[in-house]
Amino acid sequence: MTMKFEGIYTPVVTPYNDDFSFNEANFTRAIEYLIAGGVHGIIVAGTTGEYYAQTMEERVSLMALAKKIIGDRVPLIVGTGAIRTEDSIVYAQEAVSIGADALLVATPPYAYPTGHEIALHALAIDRAANLPVMLYNYPGRMCVNMDEDTLDRLGRSANFCAIKESSGDLNRLHMLALEYPQIQLSCGMDDQALEFFAWGARSWVCAGSNFAPQAHIALYQACALEGDFTKGRKIMSAMMPLMRVLEQGGKFVQCIKHGLTVRGINAGPPRRPMQSLNKDEDHQLAEVITTLDKTLAEIEKEYAQ
Repeated sequence: MTMKFEGIYTPVVTPYNDDFSFNEANFTRAIEYLIAGGVHGIIVAGTTGEYYAQTMEERVSLMALAKKIIGDRVPLIVGTGAIRTEDSIVYAQEAVSIGADALLVATPPYAYPTGHEIALHALAIDRAANLPVMLYNYPGRMCVNMDEDTLDRLGRSANFCAIKESSGDLNRLHMLALEYPQIQLSCGMDDQALEFFAWGARSWVCAGSNFAPQAHIALYQACALEGDFTKGRKIMSAMMPLMRVLEQGGKFVQCIKHGLTVRGINAGPPRRPMQSLNKDEDHQLAEVITTLDKTLAEIEKEYAQ
């Protein structure tokens, strides 16, 4: 079963109250904000959604609620990330039951599996769900790459139709584009989005689109749809200060949640062990977002003339 991944896919945050309980009203508002902003798909149970800090019951409930809110307006992709293959299978089967459109399948963290073992893990999920799959290669968190052995073995199933590449390794980007053209390439490294689009990527899974969907969509449109990389470089240059702030100090999820709060939808604190940004960090991020909005408006005005 294949699926065409085109555009901006947002791994939506999970808003919490001050006591770390789930804030359903603001989760609904966040999804409606994304759909109104024009994103092309929504992912639940991604890293940005703090799946690692949720119980199985919470994750299953969250995916069902997301589907109820979204309906059929945009595709819903469900993350199956877990250390145990058995748990990933449960999430995949629940995703089928609620009508999800695709799965996000990552390497099991901490276990440090081989390429062969990663493939067996993913194939077990595939057999249980039979849904389109976007693989998720993120060695910065998982310690291992989905190597050629993994990708070759997964070629047995047409369901493995895309990969979110978050290694940051441009050599891997080249390898995937040249040697695995049957696997749709999706940008998973925000500061390399321009390079991904130049090498044929047609989608971008970007956490920053939680609070800046228009900027991310503008880059996608300029590069992937219009082929205008001069305009794309201008947009990317405007976004780079934001990307630097998001990546500094290991507070990525906190920054994404605060960015949405700046937009008027309180995403609340991250769950422990993470801690919220301090006031200086809050202020710095808010200033960067304001500057991005202003610069993007100027670029759009320039190209509208």
